[in-house]
Amino acid sequence: MSKSARGASRTAVLVCQGRAAADGRAAAARFADPVAARLLSVAERAPVDEVHSGTPPQGWRARTTYESVRACAEVVVPRTVAIDEALRARVTGQLVILGAGLDTRAWRLPELSRTDVWEVDHPASQQDKRARLDEAARVAGGPEEEAGLPALARSVRFAPVDFAVDDLGAVLDAAGHDPAAPTTWLWEGVVPYLTRDEVRATVAAFAARTVPGSTLIVNYQAPSVKAAAGRLLTRVLGSSIMAAEPWRSLWKPQTMAALLAEYGLRVVSDDTLLALTHTLAGPSGGRTSLRSGRVAIAESH
Repeated sequence: MSKSARGASRTAVLVCQGRAAADGRAAAARFADPVAARLLSVAERAPVDEVHSGTPPQGWRARTTYESVRACAEVVVPRTVAIDEALRARVTGQLVILGAGLDTRAWRLPELSRTDVWEVDHPASQQDKRARLDEAARVAGGPEEEAGLPALARSVRFAPVDFAVDDLGAVLDAAGHDPAAPTTWLWEGVVPYLTRDEVRATVAAFAARTVPGSTLIVNYQAPSVKAAAGRLLTRVLGSSIMAAEPWRSLWKPQTMAALLAEYGLRVVSDDTLLALTHTLAGPSGGRTSLRSGRVAIAESH
């Protein structure tokens, strides 16, 4: 299947389930996502409820789904906290979320009240998200902008981009993004699913629209034999998500920093999710994905 013909990201649903499962249970003083559950279908909320109650289901397939959601919740909490706190400390008038998936920040962060948000994603994934927003609004009994899911950001604009065929700059121009104004770029949970050439091409595309005072917040995966083995095992056990959306590139911190430096971005911090988990006094579970997952912040000068 070509990229342009692919369906909506199922990884995005799993990440949303993880945030919904962690809401109200993990690092309550620093993590909350009450919006995530509202973007899930009834069937997708079922394993979230099971994780909330701590009652694993019977049957290996249902149990695999349960464990995937539970594991995802442990990973997304430190990742979300790190990114949210970086955004709060670096508020600009423009936020572009690359590979937005089912991101909820425009609907839950009041610090974005003076920020215009552009959500960039594959057309199929974006169509899926907009349908979920419409459904959440219908259930709430009103239009999305009024009663369903009122955005806290100044505006939310959807920019469908298939990086295999579309020009990011042209799409953002059409969507009203100002390349002459400082922008915060958020790139979460996407890099591992791109080839190294695709990562470089994306960096080049947004760097061309980046001026001094801009920031990049990027989440990526470092090489890890254990993490790779764990994903392989999950695929063997029947995870269609892992099979359909495999990792394609892993980056050492120094290699990522060198790439960003080529395009005028200087890394000012780069931490593992495990180190971030320790600041939350939350359960690490020894998960290798916490050791290999990283969040880096780079600034343009």
